[in-house]
Amino acid sequence: MKIHLTEALATARLQTPIGELRLAASDEGLRTVLFETDSAELPAARGSGIARSHLASACTALEEYFTGRRKTFEGVTLAARGTEFQCQVWRALSLLPFGQTVSYATLAQRIGRPTAVRAVGLANGQNPLPLIVPCHRVIGSNGALTGFAGGLPAKKWLLEFEGALSPRLLPR
Repeated sequence: MKIHLTEALATARLQTPIGELRLAASDEGLRTVLFETDSAELPAARGSGIARSHLASACTALEEYFTGRRKTFEGVTLAARGTEFQCQVWRALSLLPFGQTVSYATLAQRIGRPTAVRAVGLANGQNPLPLIVPCHRVIGSNGALTGFAGGLPAKKWLLEFEGALSPRLLPR
């Protein structure tokens, strides 16, 4: 995911149960959420008042999510950039309810592209707003946990936290 440093971005760091998240927002809304494992550069930046407002809203929403007081991210203004297909996949991801999972194949069917399972997987992996756009809720058709930018332990933690996976059913 490319962040154009010529933009007037506001950035923040947020400590969470799955590690530190780095966030950036522009005047249009939240642009990215990065995990500790992500090598993308995101320098500290103050940004405009509008960008800071979007950033504050996203940070509050994530804090509420991690304390169990929020199950959706309605009200957070998003400004993800991607191809038309990627945006279509990300919109479908945004509709996945808290505590539920879906396979890549089912997600491909939901967007009317049943043969585009691999392309859906790629778009899912390029989601610039993980957690907010819940790509962690997508699993393999066999129920296996598959790739996640924050790492499989974080994905497992998130799905257990949401009640989508029973810890006793997972291999250790």
